[in-house]
Amino acid sequence: MKPNKLGGIEITNQLEDVKINVKIKLSILWLFGEVTLLTFLVLELLEQGVITGIIAGDMKGLPLGPETLLFYAVSLLIPLVMAFLSLTLKGPVNRWANIILGIVFAGLYLSDLIAHLVDPYAHAILMGTAAVVAQVLIVWYAWKWPKQEG
Repeated sequence: MKPNKLGGIEITNQLEDVKINVKIKLSILWLFGEVTLLTFLVLELLEQGVITGIIAGDMKGLPLGPETLLFYAVSLLIPLVMAFLSLTLKGPVNRWANIILGIVFAGLYLSDLIAHLVDPYAHAILMGTAAVVAQVLIVWYAWKWPKQEG
């Protein structure tokens, strides 16, 4: 197939498989996990009785005190920080930070997913599964990193 030229730019009719840097993959996966978690939280607010419980000071049996809100704030902030650090940290530190925090968050999301299997809502299972898969992929890409980029 002969390439065409348009304004000095060579155009081909073939799709190229562009290699994406592992740092970008990791960053996107952290953001994907965060968006799935935030979506899950918003959908959870729409479940019957949840807002009434929040007004009363608990969310599905979990008291909403300053410690709980701080835990939620930190657990929502870490993936955002990791999305940035995945792009900026140097290789070995970046790799291990992603492996360790990916395992920690996979465990947190998996335990939450298991808890939602007791009182299943389709959205909770879907979003919980997506968040766990994102974390597993983070660990997998970070683990494979030396083979990918030397």
